[in-house]
Amino acid sequence: MSAALAVTAEGAAPAIGLLDGMRCVFARDLRIALRRRADTLAALVFFVMVASLFPLAAGADPKLLRAIAPGVVWVAALLASMLSLARLFSDDWQDGTLEQMLLSAHPLGLLVLGKIAAHWVSSGLLLALVSPLVALQFDLSAPATVVLFLSLLLGTPVLSLIGAIGAALTVGLRGAGVLLSLLVLPLCIPVLVFGAGSVEAHNAGLGVGGHFSLLGALLVLALVAAPLVAGAALRISVE
Repeated sequence: MSAALAVTAEGAAPAIGLLDGMRCVFARDLRIALRRRADTLAALVFFVMVASLFPLAAGADPKLLRAIAPGVVWVAALLASMLSLARLFSDDWQDGTLEQMLLSAHPLGLLVLGKIAAHWVSSGLLLALVSPLVALQFDLSAPATVVLFLSLLLGTPVLSLIGAIGAALTVGLRGAGVLLSLLVLPLCIPVLVFGAGSVEAHNAGLGVGGHFSLLGALLVLALVAAPLVAGAALRISVE
């Protein structure tokens, strides 16, 4: 990664493509996530455990389980994705990598996008892949499970993108985890509403296209704005 982010003494840009810096950051963070399997598994186990506790507490009524399933799974996914957000930039801030990113000739927004993509692959994507197993506990039908999976596939990247803004604003602060939750959770409510609403609409016999369209619109908006805002927040936090 150092070769991609380093800036020469004259301030010249590295002789690599515009997107190579993002690819380098993405690959680096994925390698770190693979080395820290315990952190990745902790979020996954947390998601499964939280979602599994509700059927035990609510009882075995299939109608009740199907009714609460979308909200429970989405809340569990939101909380699980928050577990690793606090470390999105903090480790780089501690070892000096964040300063190299700020000094790099590559656009900071693209480097931040690479880190967000790695975070989603190591958290949100895994949660979406595990969701069909969780859906079995709520007696969801196969079509409803597919809708739940697709909604998580569309919505969890938005959670990572929004969470990156909060992580950038709180990097280096004491009690960053609590402050991060206070900043991010209210912003994630629309994703939660449309994600869970898509499954509820399917169970009610209504179309889910509107909910997916809104989730897609939120994803596009977050893809454009979140890396730029997070990059600006990082500059403010480091200064």
